[in-house]
Parts: sequence; C-alpha cells; structure tokens
Amino acid sequence: MAANRRPTLADVAREVGVSAKTVSRVLNEDGPASAQTREQVLAAVAKLGFQPNLMARNIRVGGPDTTIGLVIPDLANPFFGAVARAIEDTVRERGLTLLMGSSADDSERERALTDKFLARRVSILIVVPSVGADHSHLKSHRTAGLPVIFLDRPGVGLATDSIVSSNRAGAHDGVTHLIAHGHRRIGFVGDLPPKLYTRRERQAGYRSALQEADIPYDRSLVTNAHDQRGAETATAQLLGLADPPTALFAGNNIMALGIVAELARSKRKDVAVVAFDDVALAEALEPALTVVAQDAEEIGRTAATTALTRLDGDRSRARTITVPTHLIVRGSGELPVPALQEA
Repeated sequence: MAANRRPTLADVAREVGVSAKTVSRVLNEDGPASAQTREQVLAAVAKLGFQPNLMARNIRVGGPDTTIGLVIPDLANPFFGAVARAIEDTVRERGLTLLMGSSADDSERERALTDKFLARRVSILIVVPSVGADHSHLKSHRTAGLPVIFLDRPGVGLATDSIVSSNRAGAHDGVTHLIAHGHRRIGFVGDLPPKLYTRRERQAGYRSALQEADIPYDRSLVTNAHDQRGAETATAQLLGLADPPTALFAGNNIMALGIVAELARSKRKDVAVVAFDDVALAEALEPALTVVAQDAEEIGRTAATTALTRLDGDRSRARTITVPTHLIVRGSGELPVPALQEA
C-alpha cells in the first residue's frame, strides 16, 4: 500500500487473505465468519488504521472526500466560533464542507468524536486537544496521508502541525502594561484545569512580567475558575483579601466576563483590568476593556491552509506555527493605582 494512500476495505482483505465481502461481514456483523477469521480481520484493521467509510454511498471508492472534521472544546465560546468560521470560509473554496463537534474538554468525548469523523473518511481532521488526551491512535491515519492539525494547543503522542497563539508573550505584554501604570498587586484569574496548555503558558507570561519588574510572585493573587460564575467568585475572593490587588489579569475571555460582572456588582471602578482575548462589546463597557487580542481569523485560516497544503501532498516535517497577539488599549488597563494603595 502506498505510504500516502489511506487503507481501504480491499487492503484489509488482502492483508488477511480473504475476500472484501468477508471483511465487510465481520465489520458489519451481518454474516457468518469464524472466530479465527474475525480475529485476523480485526487485527488487520488495527494494523492498517482502516476506518469503515460511512459515506461510501455518496463517494466512490478511492475518490475524493468532501468533509473536514473539527473538534473544539466549547461551541459557545466566541473565539472558537470565529476560528471555525475562518476555517469554513477557507476550505469552501476547495468544495469542502466543515463538520464540527464539541468535546467539552473531555478526552474520552474527544476520542469518540475523532473516531466518528474518521469513520466518515474526512479529508482533514482538525482538533483542539483536551487535557489528558493521547493522540497516538491517529499515527496510522496521518501516515496514510490524512492531514491532522492541532489547533490552539499542541497534542500529545503525535508529531503533526500545530497552530497556536503567542500565549506567553501576550500575557507578558498585558501584565507589563499594568505594571507600567504603577500596579504591583496584580491578580490572575485563570481557567481550569491548571494543566491546560493555554493556562500554563499565560500564567508563565504573567510570572515572567512580574519577575522582570522585581515584583515577588504571590500565590494568594492567583485564582482558578471554569466558567463565568466561577470567575465572579474568584474575583470577589481576590477583592476580599487583606491586601487586595489593584489590577486583575483575566486568563481568557470567559474569565474577563466574570471579572467585569463582579466589579460592576461590587461597584468597584478603581480596579484595572487587562484580559487575554477580546470580548464582545468590550468597547461598550465603562471603562472599555483593554485586551490582549488573539487573531482568531488568522488562526483559522492558517490551520485550513496548512491542512490543504498537506492534502495536496506536502510531506515536510511537522511544524508549530505561532500567530501573534496584540494589545488593544481601551481604558480599563490604564486605570492608576488608587492613592491610598500606592507604595
């Protein structure tokens, strides 16, 4: 079998030394087959990385597929919505259709989704990896020519292309901006789980900015949250400290919404805020929200064009492409330290 061709039913039959009809009977469990034949067929399927083609009625054997599978962690997050839109706009020019599903950041659910996409024989598989996921099961598919792209976070167990934001540098820029306006007590509201790649990178940027300014790292100023309500609680916890922060850095857009909501509820207009990732209606807030903006459209376009290049036969080494972030100054990150708290 050619290295750049994906395995077919005929390849499995040839590997075992039986007819394609026999292989079909085993896989569909719709006819007689001995235990030994069944064992041999399943072993060949695993060895070759074969996936049954659920679209066989619509696509001739060996013909081009017309779909792309995209696995994201949260359908409600505007960032991933923008990424998906950019991917769809890019691949539409090639006559490809985007299929999308949510893993809810659960590794088992991610695996189930990727298996379903593979069963449809998608042309391209793009995955936002979940924490704890192992992607080594995709090796045979990538070797057989399936473009596999990791988005937003690197995967584990598979050397393939990854498209990520400049998370560490962006967080560093945002915290440095707060420091430049006199803040030394800067809280960090990060997303869960703590082992999440983006969370780790952004917290590392937070810490490096403090270190460069000779500001001691204070663990009591670092909190965790999974959703907006959790971020509201974390913000209230920080504001309730004996020596509270004068500024807050939000680890992502959901954390930012929680911070803004809690500051409004507690009528605190003196706390500076910088968020990683932009927020809808950020300019309508009072003060308007200063953010470290990701370029979701560029991330999506880059993922799609990289995948299409692979689909066209590029077999060069896997690479990580980092899409830069940029600071958007709007007002919330420029609030000065309250006079009573100035050092």
